[in-house]
Amino acid sequence: MTNTNILKKIKVQRTLLLMVLPGVLWMIIFNYLPMYGIIIAFKEFKIYQSMFEAPWVGFYHFIEFFKDEDFFLVMKNTLGMSFLKLLIGFPLPIAFAVLLNELKLSRFKKNIQTISYLPHFLSWVVLGGIMITWTSEAGLVNEVLLGIGIIQKPIAFLGDPKYFWGIAIASDIWKEIGWNAIIYLAAIAAIDVSMYEAAVIDGANRFQKIKYITLPSIAPTIAMLFILAVSGVLNSNFDQVFVLNNPLNSNASEVLDLYVYRTGIRAARYSYATAIGLFKSVVAFALLFTANKVTRRLTGNSLF
Repeated sequence: MTNTNILKKIKVQRTLLLMVLPGVLWMIIFNYLPMYGIIIAFKEFKIYQSMFEAPWVGFYHFIEFFKDEDFFLVMKNTLGMSFLKLLIGFPLPIAFAVLLNELKLSRFKKNIQTISYLPHFLSWVVLGGIMITWTSEAGLVNEVLLGIGIIQKPIAFLGDPKYFWGIAIASDIWKEIGWNAIIYLAAIAAIDVSMYEAAVIDGANRFQKIKYITLPSIAPTIAMLFILAVSGVLNSNFDQVFVLNNPLNSNASEVLDLYVYRTGIRAARYSYATAIGLFKSVVAFALLFTANKVTRRLTGNSLF
């Protein structure tokens, strides 16, 4: 395209470009300009000097992290919880949206939707407080389990590391299942109704309509969200873990985000924490490209 054509196109689309401009400026100021701070990952930065005065140390902080005695514990907890959330938490909103779409009573359907959305609007401070109360020795969970005879004495669930992953995964699903289902419900709503009508004429039952029309029609949406979910596998939901974490369950709750917070903010090891954060971003970037390539090869759908 020649310069003349580009100028003509800019002139024609000047209103749209002006509308986009604030968003572009916001991204440059708050997302791109602060990125120059990652250079402290390769320096020995101290708070009393500027980052340009700090001496270069190359990959020293990255090597220190890989040699750290907590490295395997942190990665095990981060990857373990993230993969289980992906394995269990990703398909559930799809199933929830499909089942919700099958409900015929519109008022009942709206009530279920509203109830399922509510936890999303609660912060983890509130929701974590509820979980801590429910899972305490005198909490609701112990009352129910004792009442139906599954356990003989109360259990302090958040005081035992073996229960932490289950509590974290269950509470995360409870909080987000309704909200995550919105996108799938929107995709289902866009399906041509005549396809269902034709399927009914052909004698298809509900299960067959779901299998042959609903799921294939929302497959591109599922593929997009799966790629994004895989790229965020090292994000362990800092707010949730920070609220539910305590010294008794730290063997199961010490994850990458919490470790960065403790080393960076509490221990003032800014360069070390930045190096871990940069390592996490590089892995997420690699996962995004890998998931995109694998999904494109298997389903024909991809982000780019």
